[in-house]
Amino acid sequence: MVHIAAIGWIYVTLMMAITEETMVAGIMTFFLYGVLPVAIILYIGGSGKRRERQAQARREAMQAKQAAADGKDKADDGSAT
Repeated sequence: MVHIAAIGWIYVTLMMAITEETMVAGIMTFFLYGVLPVAIILYIGGSGKRRERQAQARREAMQAKQAAADGKDKADDGSAT
């Protein structure tokens, strides 16, 4: 849903930029009113997903570390008998 709004806003700012008198003004309008705000909103909006992916990667790393430690303990116990 957010991506549809972002695409719509980029379209609106592109149309605004086309109506500018000079090419430099059009480029500045497009980037300052369109691309920059959309990039900021999408970055902030995606922070929860990034945080969840990082937490999942940490959990998987801890599980792998625990499994490796358990395997090492079992191997140590088996060789001692």
